[in-house]
Amino acid sequence: MSAALDPQRSASLIRRRLFMLLMEAFGIVVIVTVLLLLGLLAVLFGAVANGTFGLRPPVARELETFYLGRGGWAGVEAVAIHNPEHSNFNNATDWHNLTLLDVDGRVLLDHGSAHGPLVGQAPVVADQGFRFALSAEGAPIGTLVLHRGNWLGLLGVFSGLLAPVLIISFFTGLLTLLIGFLLARRVVTPLADVVAAAQRVAAGDLTARVQVRGPGDLRSLSDSFNRMAGALELSDQQRRDLLADIAHELRTPLTIIRGKLEGMLDGVYTADEAHVAPVLEETYVLERLVEDLRTLTLAEARQLHFDPQPVSLNDLAERTAGLFEAEAAEKTITLTVTPEAGLPEVRADAQRVSQVIGNLVGNALRYVPAEGQVWISTRRVGGGVELAVSDNGPGVAAADLPHLFDRFWRGEKSRTRAAGGAGLGLAIARQLIEAQGGRLTAENRPEGGLRLAFVLEALG
Repeated sequence: MSAALDPQRSASLIRRRLFMLLMEAFGIVVIVTVLLLLGLLAVLFGAVANGTFGLRPPVARELETFYLGRGGWAGVEAVAIHNPEHSNFNNATDWHNLTLLDVDGRVLLDHGSAHGPLVGQAPVVADQGFRFALSAEGAPIGTLVLHRGNWLGLLGVFSGLLAPVLIISFFTGLLTLLIGFLLARRVVTPLADVVAAAQRVAAGDLTARVQVRGPGDLRSLSDSFNRMAGALELSDQQRRDLLADIAHELRTPLTIIRGKLEGMLDGVYTADEAHVAPVLEETYVLERLVEDLRTLTLAEARQLHFDPQPVSLNDLAERTAGLFEAEAAEKTITLTVTPEAGLPEVRADAQRVSQVIGNLVGNALRYVPAEGQVWISTRRVGGGVELAVSDNGPGVAAADLPHLFDRFWRGEKSRTRAAGGAGLGLAIARQLIEAQGGRLTAENRPEGGLRLAFVLEALG
């Protein structure tokens, strides 16, 4: 068996592909999340650089504390000289990138020094850095300028925010991948089974089924697939049975025709009416069989033409009974019509409905013994009109009733091939009624015999 048709290997390959696809999807989610976070940090970085965001370096709080403790900026250079480790910079030279302005914009510390050339002046370079407002008890006390060349210093602004965000992002990414892994295993296995089984069905193995498992939607998918595969298998079996039945039905008349004609050619039979008539009769059988098959096929495909008109089932019953009077009399069978008065009309194709009634009556006359009875009755049933054909014949075994409308079906004993017919009449009748929105049923009468009835929707 090739790899494509090996169920276990095929399912394994499909699971692997689907698992990788799902993990790639979750990986993309994690990457996009990280990129969005980095983008957000970039926006925050720009906001801080423009002075429009509230994040500040730790040294700003240190300077505000100094101001509150001293009541002013006198001696502020001591912060830069004696406490460089409190400023979250790497060494004391980092103060060279800081400028401190008082509330009036004059320089107090010029690049960390109280003795620079700009001390006491309003610096021109003040706008070239990142500015952070300083305040004490709600009142402005000055401005801290972080010069643009000190990118590491600016990173200190984000150190309090960046570390927890990165930690949270890391563990969130791991959690996302773990959930993705578990979800992939829960979803991939049943989905892979369905795909593998579908490949087997496509390759002709209609016995393929999948185990129903997984989440609700996948369970529904598996169950639907199993029902579809079962329907395909049943349809394939019915197709095989139909071909076998057709071949069987054709074999008998063709054998008779061939035997008679060969006998005439060999001189065994004379080509007179007595020997030609049976051959002609078998050709009629073949013609009826072919026409019945054509009608049944078109009806099942809903390709038969119907001409729906208001129709009285009472009139059709009387008319059909008249057509079968001679046959019933020949078999000494009593054929009776008992219509209900005042029935509404139905919308149907009169010719097709007459064909159905004829099939039902013909079926009854075929199996009812001599001196038997057949009734055609009509009545109002709910929103429709029912026409029933009943007889007092042998009936049908209860186990056989569901098969009564199957193609080429014949019951045992009473309903044999000797009675005639190809077993298509009732199958055709059901299709013709259902194509017009009705339903055809069969049941055994308590008094004995069979009752076949169909219901069509009433007009008005």
